[in-house]
Amino acid sequence: MTLNALTAISPIDGRYRQNVETLAPYFSEFALIQYRVRIEIEYFVALCELPLPQLASFDKSLFPNLRALYQQFGHADALRVKEIERTTNHDVKAVEYFIKEKLKDLNLDVYLEFIHFGLTSQDINNTAIPLLLKEATEAVVVPLYVQVVAQLQARADAWASVPMLARTHGQPATPTRLGKEMMVFVERLQNQLKMLPNVPQSAKFGGATGNFNAHRVAYPAIDWVTFANVFVGSLGLSRSQFTTQIEHYDNLAALLDNFKRLNTIVLDLDRDLWTYVSMEYFKQRIKAGEVGSSAMPHKVNPIDFENSEGNLGIANAIFEHLAAKLPVSRLQRDLTDSTVLRNIGVPFAHTVIALRSLLKGLEKLELNEAAIRADLENNWAVVAEAIQTILRREAFPQPYEALKNLTRTNEKITASSIANFIETLDVSEAIKSELCTISPFNYVGV
Repeated sequence: MTLNALTAISPIDGRYRQNVETLAPYFSEFALIQYRVRIEIEYFVALCELPLPQLASFDKSLFPNLRALYQQFGHADALRVKEIERTTNHDVKAVEYFIKEKLKDLNLDVYLEFIHFGLTSQDINNTAIPLLLKEATEAVVVPLYVQVVAQLQARADAWASVPMLARTHGQPATPTRLGKEMMVFVERLQNQLKMLPNVPQSAKFGGATGNFNAHRVAYPAIDWVTFANVFVGSLGLSRSQFTTQIEHYDNLAALLDNFKRLNTIVLDLDRDLWTYVSMEYFKQRIKAGEVGSSAMPHKVNPIDFENSEGNLGIANAIFEHLAAKLPVSRLQRDLTDSTVLRNIGVPFAHTVIALRSLLKGLEKLELNEAAIRADLENNWAVVAEAIQTILRREAFPQPYEALKNLTRTNEKITASSIANFIETLDVSEAIKSELCTISPFNYVGV
């Protein structure tokens, strides 16, 4: 069966492909090969810049030609690497041989053995992967979170003065403002986004077991640690100083946990918005031709928030596994890190789908102030807190108990019953007037 959007096993590459295509330049097999070529070339250039004695004569005007190998890396190039891999049965070695073929085309045969010089495959992988992850999150993922924050901020501003019944434990509670409820999520997301740049994007670069053994035996006078620190830093990454054959992934785990927290906040928002829609606080803008139910013509389901929630659940499950598994390895390494790292793009793809679904859902929302006001009017009991607090201020005896006796009856509490209760209180007329000004519509705090 030919692979296409209908035959793909994963919905990421099938149903949702158009939503995640922007991630393909970072997380696809093609992208991983391209990033490996990039690291190999930049490492070779750095050795020339050092220079190693045997590379001192290298014509630096050829650097653009070398960089073109990854900057202009195409489909045919990736296929050639995969063809070589069928013989080597080793993906990084295939990249090395591919680059050597290209250097031969440039008549640079004398320099071939300085491609991948002194390195192990994980020096390439554990530098390429954090680099592609850094660039993918900066270019695609984080901007979507920022867009969500901006949309929530805009709605918080627009709804700043809209009073709304709050609910604690699902029960009517002290009124709030709809705009402030949106600001809760703005603040939470902003706080987590601020943490992202503080997590180092770490790379491992130090030879077969992290000690530069091959480098040092060949060139003992060179400070390879400083060289590697500068090289990795030039890529915008931070080099882990003491490693086994692989990166220890602790910072990567912290980064993934950060994205997991961001997604948990968005998931919380999805559920709140879904609930507000079910309470009819929001109506959803209808798109011509769309169907809400195959059986019930009247339905307009909050599918965007549901889609977002579901994809966030999948994303976070994978983030959690990656963060828990990657820092654990048998001695120097085993292949489990490579296996799971190939899925690093999957949780980000589900995250992108989720954020775009949320943004789509937000665009559909239309405020239903009539329903919000009706809910407030139907719950005058919530001003009991305000009344008993003022009575406490005035040293009225047992105000909490007095309001408890009023509100915990089977009779509905209305504006009239509150007014009648206030009239019976043994307080001054000024205090009664103050109490009578309180309503569910203005008891909203700051």
